[in-house]
Order: sequence, then C-alpha cells, then structure tokens
Amino acid sequence: MIDYISPLPKPSDLPPFPRSLCVLGATGSIGESALAVAREHPAQFRVTALAGARNVELLARQAAEFRPRFLAVLEEEGARALKRLLPPGYAPEILWGPGAYVTLAALPEVQVVLAAIVGAAGLAPTLAAAQSGKIIALANKESLVLAGHLIRRACRETGAVVLPVDSEHNALFQSLVGHPGDDVDHLILTASGGPFRDWASEELARATAAQALKHPNWSMGAKISIDSATLMNKGLEVIEACRLYGLPQERVKVLVHPQSIVHSLAAYRDGSFLAQMGQPDMRIAIAYCLCYPVRLPLSIPPLDLAALGALTFREPRHDDFPCLGLARRAVDEGPAHCTALNAANEVAVERFLQGRIGFLDIPRAAAWALDRLAPLDDPDFMTILEIDRATRQAVADFLTDTT
Repeated sequence: MIDYISPLPKPSDLPPFPRSLCVLGATGSIGESALAVAREHPAQFRVTALAGARNVELLARQAAEFRPRFLAVLEEEGARALKRLLPPGYAPEILWGPGAYVTLAALPEVQVVLAAIVGAAGLAPTLAAAQSGKIIALANKESLVLAGHLIRRACRETGAVVLPVDSEHNALFQSLVGHPGDDVDHLILTASGGPFRDWASEELARATAAQALKHPNWSMGAKISIDSATLMNKGLEVIEACRLYGLPQERVKVLVHPQSIVHSLAAYRDGSFLAQMGQPDMRIAIAYCLCYPVRLPLSIPPLDLAALGALTFREPRHDDFPCLGLARRAVDEGPAHCTALNAANEVAVERFLQGRIGFLDIPRAAAWALDRLAPLDDPDFMTILEIDRATRQAVADFLTDTT
C-alpha cells in the first residue's frame, strides 16, 4: 500500500497565483532551471528569497532580475561581495551562514520552498520548511535519505506538502496521484545507466572524473553526474522512494533505460503500468511542483516518439555497479546506515573529482562505512548530524590510509 509522506491538499486549499517562492540552491542547475520557469511565467510567481553558496556573481545577476526581498550565501565575505554587486537602489536583506538557509525556508512570506541544495547540507532547511508547513518542491533527495522519518513526522504535524522534483519521483507521483494506494503492486525507477553503462567490467577501474562527468542525456552538476556514473544516484532514489511512498525496498525496482524518456512507472495489481514520459528536461518536473496541480506551457521541444523509434530497458549490472545494492542494504539496516552511506559517498565523490582516488574506490568507501556502523532505528536530528560528521571523518581517514 502507498502511504505518501505528506497529506495532499485539495486544489482549493493551495495558495493562489502568484505564489511566493524561495529558491534554496538558486545558482545550481535546478535553481537556474526553476528561475527559467519563473522567467517564462512571471505572472505565476513572486520570487521572495534566493539562496546560493559561493557563486555570488550569478546570485547577484539573479537578484537584480527578480528583486527578492531576501538573499543568503554561505560565508560573510560572500555576503559583503554580494552587496557590492547589487544595482543601486536595491537593498534586500542579506543573510549568511548555514542558519541563513533555515531562516529563508521558514519565512512567513514564503509559500513554496524549492529545496535544491546539494547533499546533506540541504537537510536542515528542508526540515525547517516542513516544520513551518510549507509546500516543498523537493530536489534534495539527501534530506529524505538522512531523515525521511523526521520529515514525514513534521508534515503530518504541520500539514506541509512534499512534491518531488527528481524526474523519477516526479514521474512516479504523476503516475500515482488520483489512484488508490492499495492498487499499487510495485514501483519502477528508470536509470539512464550513466556514461559507463556499456563499458566492460575491467575498464571501470580506469574511469576518470572527466569521463564520468559526461552524462549522455542530462545536464547536471558535478556531484550528481558522478553519482549517476556509479549508480549511487539510483540507489539514493530507491531510498527516497521508500521514504516518499512508505514502501519496502523490495517493491521498488530499477531498470536501465538509456533513452531517458520514460522517467518511471507505477505497476498496478491488475497488470497495468502507468508511466510518465517526456524530454529529459528538468523544467517539466520543476514547473509541475511549483504550480501543482496546474500545468504550465513550457518552451521545450515536443517529444517525437516516431523519431525516437525505440525505447529499450534492461536490468542493471549489479556486480559492476555495487552502489545500487549498497543502498538497498542501507534501507534494510535503517536510517543510520542511510546517513552513513550518503556521507561516505559525498566524501569519496569529492576525492574522485579531485583525482585523489579511483572510480571503484567510491563503492569501496561506501561499503566500508556500512560495515562499521550498528543499526539505529529512529535517530533524532542531532544524532543524524553526528553520524554524518563521524562517518565523513572516518571515511576520509580510511581513504587516506588505503589509497
């Protein structure tokens, strides 16, 4: 049975347009795509807050265009630089530090929070948005990987609504909404397979970061591109699906679909499969969440199925890409192991991007992190942060000692 993470309001209970929007991670690929949607449909949105990390030049350009009342960056020096870059006569409130993102996520003036900060850093503001009863357009899967149980609890207490931006989970949401949860047999996440999907097993040890960053279908940031190459991204999405839909991992399947046109499928007990299809363009999922349940016309080339000719599917190569299996193991072990898996992966991916470790050291580090941890069923927020911190330090030391 599907048990969705948050209550879904009636359309009449949703905020009218224009909706007040906070974009966390505005300077990343998801944030830029969201602002492209807002630019194309200015009558639908009022951009109230923008947060970036260190790319103050881009954030300043975005702020000059959309004129939000609030801005946030990671460091005090960046806040000073941002203030100097803003046009004369425009003086928004500029906050800095990790706590600034939490403040923006909970602003009374904000109705919709796009949570697009990369990695575990997105957890605190996402949880703050849930505790404040916001509509959360969730692009930060790590929040659910680390603390899905806490976000679910907060949504039930405040009435906050989670709408998944990840293309696969957005596809599942669209394939499930309006159908009784009891009718669902299982879910199928599709995966492009990444740039190494056709590489021979013996070639993977020689894979470089430059090669891993060349995703065949999607334009994404560096971290998620590496996760796609290792299939860790799909593993994290399996955890995300379990947290979103209240299912055991055995009922969340994965198929490699190289064309990235069928974004995911819901399998029903009568043998029916419902799928969402579309161009591999994140603006579709973003617009759906920001305007739910209204669909906006977007300047995206229409899908031409005849030109595609064929859509193919195959099983993942589990032995060559073990991160998918590690994620399933983490779900079974509990929230603490999901936190450790994510922390180990983030440390290893960063070192791989720096050229300090090899491609296959990423799953090796993740497996080591899972092996060293005892199960913990219901960790609170501070315990999750401590597991994350301790795992990062331990994995860094492990990689230094063994590579």
